[in-house]
Amino acid sequence: MDILVVEHMVGGYGKIPVVQDVSLRAKQGQIVTIVGPNGAGKSTFMKLMAGVLHPMSGNVQLASKNVTNLPANLMTREGLAYVPQENNVFPRMTIKENLEMGGFILSGDLNARIAELYTLFPDLEAAGTKKAGQLSGGQRNMLAMARALMLDPKVLLLDEPTAGLSPLYTDVVWQKVHEIVAKGTTVVVVEQNVDRAVANSDWVYVLVAGRNRVDGTPEAMRALDLSAIFLGKKGADSTPAVSLEGRT
Repeated sequence: MDILVVEHMVGGYGKIPVVQDVSLRAKQGQIVTIVGPNGAGKSTFMKLMAGVLHPMSGNVQLASKNVTNLPANLMTREGLAYVPQENNVFPRMTIKENLEMGGFILSGDLNARIAELYTLFPDLEAAGTKKAGQLSGGQRNMLAMARALMLDPKVLLLDEPTAGLSPLYTDVVWQKVHEIVAKGTTVVVVEQNVDRAVANSDWVYVLVAGRNRVDGTPEAMRALDLSAIFLGKKGADSTPAVSLEGRT
């Protein structure tokens, strides 16, 4: 079952769209990655999906419900959580206060949900009452992911969660992504490291110049010359890959 369906998305920051007719599907319990060269529109596309930016056209369905044009705060209530690459925590608040902010619409005691997330992210519990601004980059990303999970979303959107991290912490981030998916949440990740994306995905989308260029399984992606595709070379994607239209 497709838990997230985005069709023919067009949008950006001004009158000229950065994202032009981009579509994406994600099934429940999948890791779907979006890769492409710098300036391909990956982060913009994620903001359009999350309701941070208002699309010019296109539609978004979450669990078969049309959520197109919902602002980010209402999208969160519907079950789609978004973690931006930057400014993704409240630096002057403690770890627990950040998590409490993530659960702002929940009624009653939040301690049980926080305890569940501490089990998933034990480094956060070990950091105790530290303020988010005192954490390392990797720890901040863990906190941002945990905060987004407070509402137990159907889909989690992560924009370059490994950017600037050491190889060790990059491994930790991907390990947590797999653990999140194992609990039933679908994760869509924008990732600059193509090898990491392919190695950790169920499905990969390649965006070039704001458009879908090719998509398919990790095996199909390994058969392609992705470097040439990123550079827009004609015929670079001629090796057969499973397309969006042929997906079952």
